[in-house]
Amino acid sequence: MAKIVILGLGMQGKAALFYLLNNCPGAQIVVVDNGPEFDRDVDRYLSDTVSGCRIDASDEMELAPIIEDADVVMDALPGSFALYIAKLAARMGVNLVSAMYYLNPAERDPIKIKKIREELYNINIDARETGAIVLSEFGFDPGIDLVMGKKALSEVDVVEEFYSYGAGLPAPEAANNPLKYKFSWSVIGVMRAYLRPAWIISKGQVVNIESKNIFAGENVHLLQLDELPTALECYPNGNSVYYAELFGIKNTVRETARFACRWPGHCAFWEVMSKSGFLDDRPIDVEDTLIPPIDFTATLLGSQKQFRYNEDEKDMTLIRIDVRGSLLGKKKRVVYQLIDWRDLNTGFTSMQRTAGFTMGLGARLIMGGRLNKAGLLTPLDVPYDLVVKGLEKHGIHITRREFPWE
Repeated sequence: MAKIVILGLGMQGKAALFYLLNNCPGAQIVVVDNGPEFDRDVDRYLSDTVSGCRIDASDEMELAPIIEDADVVMDALPGSFALYIAKLAARMGVNLVSAMYYLNPAERDPIKIKKIREELYNINIDARETGAIVLSEFGFDPGIDLVMGKKALSEVDVVEEFYSYGAGLPAPEAANNPLKYKFSWSVIGVMRAYLRPAWIISKGQVVNIESKNIFAGENVHLLQLDELPTALECYPNGNSVYYAELFGIKNTVRETARFACRWPGHCAFWEVMSKSGFLDDRPIDVEDTLIPPIDFTATLLGSQKQFRYNEDEKDMTLIRIDVRGSLLGKKKRVVYQLIDWRDLNTGFTSMQRTAGFTMGLGARLIMGGRLNKAGLLTPLDVPYDLVVKGLEKHGIHITRREFPWE
């Protein structure tokens, strides 16, 4: 009988558990956490096949005996645990799925980058020697976006332009606050994403966009989709050069960029906030107390109900891959797109579905022998068709359209 260990029963962990219960009947599932609400949350799922275990996951002496005989471990803990869990799994020969970055594309400190690359190299070596599959970045973004990107790029033999869009935002009817935005994940995580600069390739050259300018009008464009009533604002998001390198197009593509999307008005607001210091991470003195402005901003917004989803409100997620180039000398443009909405029957937000279900799918593919290459893997190692079929079972669909392009 298969044994699966889920580390963490937060939003992502709950969705992953739901996926496994519906797709891996009979598997023994052990849920591990140490949060204040864990006992209450896990009680909803306890059964002959589901058990809970309260331990300190940062203590290897406590964690190792739990995972040593697991067929697969799913890491749904905060990102600070990611590398530690990966190193432990690789060393012990235990299969692992994680939606986390092991090397954040936004990291610019060369010393940190070198250190993490060395750690990843050793994880890969350990995993190969012990026969473990360590599948990283297998969630929504990163995750599905990379699988879709690789598929779209396979349809051309010369890539001239590559654009990637990602979004998690309220459904139109739920965008009913001054920001037209609600948090379905970590508030401080969103704020920190607003703090980081972006890198794109334009006219074949790497261009750096400072964090205070990512929301500026000259860097924002509108995207009109048939499925939505109004256009989305799209601003540059993260390190597109890193992804161009992953896809093997860095030295040949003329234009490439990754964009995040929001409802109109969002970018103008955050341009003012950013340039006014509300996203700075250097603490300031407030009546003899040192407070980073970004922490204040995140706490203020996160404490208000208007920026959280009600039980009857939907969120939506979007991934759009737009590739332009040629095939056998003929111009070609192909667009792969995913739009998903919250399922009010289960209560899972679309962000939970696309991240947690994808993690669960990764675990099932490993247990079913569909991924059998030991070592440190990424979504680029997972066949597109397996991902599409696995997600469609839960109503998450990817479409493909081809457009004329001159």
